Amino acid sequence: MDGDEFRETVETAKGTQLNRLGSSQLLVALTDATLERAAVLEVAAQSEYAARETFRAWADGETDEGAREAFETVAGQEDRHFGLVLDELADGESFEPDDEPGPMHAYLRGREDAVERIAGGMVGRPLVSLRTHTQIISFFVNEADEARADVFRELKTDTAGVLSDGLALLEERGDGEDWERARMVAEYTVQVAYDDYADALTGMGIDPKMIC
Repeated sequence: MDGDEFRETVETAKGTQLNRLGSSQLLVALTDATLERAAVLEVAAQSEYAARETFRAWADGETDEGAREAFETVAGQEDRHFGLVLDELADGESFEPDDEPGPMHAYLRGREDAVERIAGGMVGRPLVSLRTHTQIISFFVNEADEARADVFRELKTDTAGVLSDGLALLEERGDGEDWERARMVAEYTVQVAYDDYADALTGMGIDPKMIC
């Protein structure tokens, strides 16, 4: 298996979940139906903060040199993203990140070896994040706020780069058993994100299965 085949396998297996995560209801779920600029930015800031902390923790003590360098790079990128999103909050709007990880990052932080971390953090997570960025871009386009839409276009491009790097890293390390283990982790990462999304919608009386 190579990286392209791996991505296709994960996206096919989790096609329904990814399609629903890519719907316009994603921001409804993430903001608890508070579709306002500040709420969307705060959700984005929390996501970037959580990712930064996950990759920082992974980089500390990682014995696989290539993986460690990749985790350090992603941590730096997520730190920059966090700063960019914070800059978009208006004067007087304070944001204090929550150190308690959401379900997806809680799952990711429990991965202990390089292959599983790469598969979850640099393949499964970006597949979810690309859809989140798309919906945030659409939100700001609809708000006629092209400047902020452009910020998230930049973040989306960077995230696509992480996905490409993750697939390349798996190709360097993957044999039959590793590919299977990586597939399970990447798919479960998507599933955890989807379950969190579906639970949020269900709590608001919205059936996620009715959303395409």
